[in-house]
Amino acid sequence: MSNPEQLIADFETRMAESQRKAELMVSEIEVVSVSERSKDGQIRVKVDHAGNLVGLEIGLSVRDKPDLAEEILRTVKSAQSKLAGAMQAGVTDPVGPEVMNQLVSRLEQAFPAPEPDGFAPPRDEGDRFVPEEERQLPAEPKPPEPPRAPRPSSDDGRDDDYFSDGDYLR
Repeated sequence: MSNPEQLIADFETRMAESQRKAELMVSEIEVVSVSERSKDGQIRVKVDHAGNLVGLEIGLSVRDKPDLAEEILRTVKSAQSKLAGAMQAGVTDPVGPEVMNQLVSRLEQAFPAPEPDGFAPPRDEGDRFVPEEERQLPAEPKPPEPPRAPRPSSDDGRDDDYFSDGDYLR
């Protein structure tokens, strides 16, 4: 049997090495960031390793655009969706590939790729992306029509309009 003091010393050495590797990985993760530009190049955003917006530049020519906020959000989402790839490229995996795979998987789930411009998201799993102009929302059901009031009958008791005598070929 081994010396208990040696077992404790080996365990403490392995724990210190694991701690060092974890701290190295955390320091590499914290420096990962992604910058992205809008399609027209007038908006530039930067997100940190957690997907938080840490930088925003807006060109003078687009500051009065009515859809400026939507364009900024689209650009931020595009940058966030690239975090998983940046994490794989910029971080070594000293604590093992399982940890890196889990980290990348969580980033991909948290920040999926943005939808293409001009397309509506699917309504259920069988739907596909359809341009917004072609998308038709389900029609609202029409309320039932109220029942019609009976027509007054003629003074002589016969109702020619409805063939009340049962014969329509008189």
